[in-house]
Amino acid sequence: MPSNDTDVAEVALLIYPDCQLAAVYGLTDLFRIAGECAARELEQKPLRTVRVSHWRVEEPDVVCVWDSRPSKPHRISHAIAPPSLVMPESMQLMTTASNWMAARHADGGILCSVCAGAFVLAETGLIDHRRATTHWAFAEALARRFPNVRVATQNMVIDDGDILTAGGILAWTDLGLTLVAKLLGQGVMLATARFLLVDPPRRDQRAFSSFVPVFDHGDAAVLTVQHHIHADCADTRSITDLAAVAGLTERTFLRRFSKATGLRPKEYQQQLRVMKARDALELTKQAVDQIGWSVGYADPAAFRRLFRRTTGLSPAQYRERFSVRIKAAGEGEGKD
Repeated sequence: MPSNDTDVAEVALLIYPDCQLAAVYGLTDLFRIAGECAARELEQKPLRTVRVSHWRVEEPDVVCVWDSRPSKPHRISHAIAPPSLVMPESMQLMTTASNWMAARHADGGILCSVCAGAFVLAETGLIDHRRATTHWAFAEALARRFPNVRVATQNMVIDDGDILTAGGILAWTDLGLTLVAKLLGQGVMLATARFLLVDPPRRDQRAFSSFVPVFDHGDAAVLTVQHHIHADCADTRSITDLAAVAGLTERTFLRRFSKATGLRPKEYQQQLRVMKARDALELTKQAVDQIGWSVGYADPAAFRRLFRRTTGLSPAQYRERFSVRIKAAGEGEGKD
């Protein structure tokens, strides 16, 4: 790089066992492209750049194995734990990695994680009693292993000032662009996103999450009710009726159902209905009102409110984004 370049930050990418190297190299390229966009489109002089370094866990230490500016002493301003390639249940404790991140924070650095990288970050204890996000499918495991973390998987990126967490396995683009906007400005971020042909940072991952019901909890009475609900999701039975199906008192039924499934019966039914509605929006040409009715909502407005609250999108927006069918001209979708 030219000698008149100015580093606005040093971003350290942590390479821990089984981490996703695609995110490490992707973020490296993203920050390089951001610097080039700053020079080309905004004609910044001197050129403002983001220095990137790679740090690998080599027990019992963490060592620098690559540096975009190797001639300069390190001044790490941001440390990022990328996603893992293994499921959280298989992730080993990352004591060396988490201690290294904690030390960067103590030195004034900003800590970041992507997807299952949140498990490495959580080991530091620095996100206890704070909101943090991870992949929606890993939320339960993160909350179980680190019960003091306030897991908020509806968010794609949570910026808490000194700590940033990003949700999905490819949310490194969202985190990277968020940091580019902070370090190099909104204009450079948008130019980088245009060059990469990716959307600007997304703030919500609800549209990508899915309902994954739990059936292997071992409570036969609750399982009977679940099977009943799944057999006809549009059937609007009261808590009294569902408790009768389980052969339990209402109070006992509510307690055991919540413990087994993680949801109250009404919430469970709503999640199931939205799941069915999503399938219909993705795979059929049915009108939105008809889909709402088919999953148990006679009031179209109530269905739309629930759908937007659950996914972050209106039914029409969801279909536009995720439909796998070619829409016929003039297809009726109803109002948002």
